[in-house]
Amino acid sequence: MKMKLREVYSVLKIESGEVEDVEITGVCFDSRKAKAGDLFFPLQGERDGHEFINSAIKNGISATIWQSDHDIPNNEVPYVVVKNVSEAFETLAKYYLKKVNPKVVAVTGSNGKTTTKDMIAKILSTSNNVAKTPQNFNNEIGVPYTILNMPTNTEVLVVEMGMDRPGQIDHLSDIANPDISVITMIGEAHIEFFGTRDKIADAKMEIVDHLNEDGTFVYNGDEPLLLERAEKVSQRQATFGSHDNNDLYATEINPGKTTTSFKTNLWPELDFEIPMMGEYNVNNALAAMLVGKMSHIKPEAMQQALKDLFVTANRTEWMKAENGADILSDVYNSNPTAAIEVLNSLKDIKTTGRKLIVLGDMLELGQASETLHESLASHINKEDFAKVYLVGDYMKYLRNKLSAKYDTNDLFWFEKDQLEELTTKLKEELQPNDTILLKGSHGIHLENVLHELI
Repeated sequence: MKMKLREVYSVLKIESGEVEDVEITGVCFDSRKAKAGDLFFPLQGERDGHEFINSAIKNGISATIWQSDHDIPNNEVPYVVVKNVSEAFETLAKYYLKKVNPKVVAVTGSNGKTTTKDMIAKILSTSNNVAKTPQNFNNEIGVPYTILNMPTNTEVLVVEMGMDRPGQIDHLSDIANPDISVITMIGEAHIEFFGTRDKIADAKMEIVDHLNEDGTFVYNGDEPLLLERAEKVSQRQATFGSHDNNDLYATEINPGKTTTSFKTNLWPELDFEIPMMGEYNVNNALAAMLVGKMSHIKPEAMQQALKDLFVTANRTEWMKAENGADILSDVYNSNPTAAIEVLNSLKDIKTTGRKLIVLGDMLELGQASETLHESLASHINKEDFAKVYLVGDYMKYLRNKLSAKYDTNDLFWFEKDQLEELTTKLKEELQPNDTILLKGSHGIHLENVLHELI
């Protein structure tokens, strides 16, 4: 970013008066990360951001925003007084986006949006100056922050968009005004707040609300809910998925422990490889490849980009237990779709020993919790997973379903405050050549079990 403070005043339609016209080279809202050249936005969170302005000043910021309902300070740096800090944040982001004028790719989905964002950015960076959402900064703060911190020479901006309520994606799409809108898939994440997958699909479709008229909608063509809604979208469309009715699909998938290779219908002569496990990640790669194709990236360049990929937040991580057993850890997030995907992927991986699974409650599923926990039963069988360990109130429903398949020596259930007992049991059972999965929502705190095992 590069902008004079008087330009900020002009964008926000505020008289600058005798203000010192300092140069702004970035924005921040976390005083701990403030640096020289930054314009500080004291956003309202759990605490009022104005409380941290002095800290931001000590870290070298060039100027700060100040909301008019607070006492005007006698600051050591110039300040811009506005009626609403959040609105000023968004207004400045929209202006800067138009000023730099990159092509904007917006990505959302119940699962896979961060991975897909990283894949798109990696592929497009083979021929463009690309900026992307850092980590998973995908809300009303993260999207303007991403825009305002992109370099002035950015040619393509890849923006991740998350949601926890209707209307949120529409709002984010209005800020970013995308040229390409991507939906990875529709799952059950946040179903507690939306009630049904239909309503989740409606909310995700808001990503096309502000799609440019000559833009393109890229989505998972295996999902009937998206196919149905796409009929109302007037812009150009392209689909990816596992079925051959999609524009791009995988014709051959070879799963591995840390990599997955695949071929496609459009470039059958090429073997593509991604440095991660799971057919679900192949779908993410296909979405990114479609965006690459639209951007005239050569398939060989996409092939190399995917092979060299480094993912921002690959929550599924291979680790080693103290006794040498392999641990597949995903202890910070879980929903039915994600759980089924990782279970199916683990089935396909060849191991020398047994496969054991530890599943914690999947939270924020609302009234559908019992049914959705029970639904995992059809993906868990004795021939694939030797022993099953379940944790939490809702996993009791899955235990009841699995009791017909497993005897009491191979199926265990623990209260969420019995992690110590679970850990003791696992240490007794786990053998050096075993492979064990730990997956659950962060509220179950399976990371404590993981720590003890390693």
